[in-house]
Amino acid sequence: MGQFTIVLGYDGTRTASEALRLAIFHARHFDGFVHVVYSVAEGHEGRIEEIDAARGFLGHAEEILKENHIPCETHLLVRGQSPGKDLIQFAQDCNADEIIVGVRKTSKVEKLFFGSTAQYVVVHASCPVVLVK
Repeated sequence: MGQFTIVLGYDGTRTASEALRLAIFHARHFDGFVHVVYSVAEGHEGRIEEIDAARGFLGHAEEILKENHIPCETHLLVRGQSPGKDLIQFAQDCNADEIIVGVRKTSKVEKLFFGSTAQYVVVHASCPVVLVK
């Protein structure tokens, strides 16, 4: 059996920080490797500000993982897809054992128009998904 592979959807929010904490816990207990993923949403590919912010978020997560002696890599995905599709595709590409994502409360109208990344991931993932509030 190989190393336990965790894909962490990370966007710098409070819920993402909670998800990072859980990824550290799981990596410690399952001898895991963490792929920290930030997906630039479709239609935002040209927004330099978001890409710069994403690099900062990823750097922060990497620093915390390394301080905790957790092997990791960060990935900034600018593929022109939704974050949910990006996470699913990335998890399949690296044969992930688990996906961890933070969930923030949104209104029913926001979910209707924008969808929910977490909801998409839960429905389409081929591995276990852990949602963190």
